[in-house]
Amino acid sequence: MKEKYYEQYRRIGLKISYYRKLKGYTQEQLAEMIDKNLAFIGAVEAPNINRTVSLDTLFDIADVLEIPPYKFLIDE
Repeated sequence: MKEKYYEQYRRIGLKISYYRKLKGYTQEQLAEMIDKNLAFIGAVEAPNINRTVSLDTLFDIADVLEIPPYKFLIDE
């Protein structure tokens, strides 16, 4: 990850956490639904860990959470 994108990835992770909790899913449940492990979801959502997310994975998460993928990328 390029250092200049750190803040954007951090915000994406926080939004994933927010929408996951709105749906009432645990990190473990989300991980299972997108065929990832718990450590991956934990790292993506942690604001102090540099973890990237591919577009395929972001689209999978959006599908599971039933939101349009752009919601992760815009500031509201």
